[in-house]
Amino acid sequence: MTAAQFEELQVDEAADVLAWRFDALCRHGYDIDSAAVVASNVEIDLHDALDLARRGCPPALAIRILK
Repeated sequence: MTAAQFEELQVDEAADVLAWRFDALCRHGYDIDSAAVVASNVEIDLHDALDLARRGCPPALAIRILK
């Protein structure tokens, strides 16, 4: 999802997207703070973030890579 697409969402839809992203990140090993950073930055590709976690990349390093 691009930032432009995210901005077009209704408030409740946007909240659902952010919650879904946050949940997926937590389930793949991101700590709460890192998951919140990645989930709220909708320009970061969620699949890339999850792939890094699957490969054993620590959340702090993943954030540096993804930004």
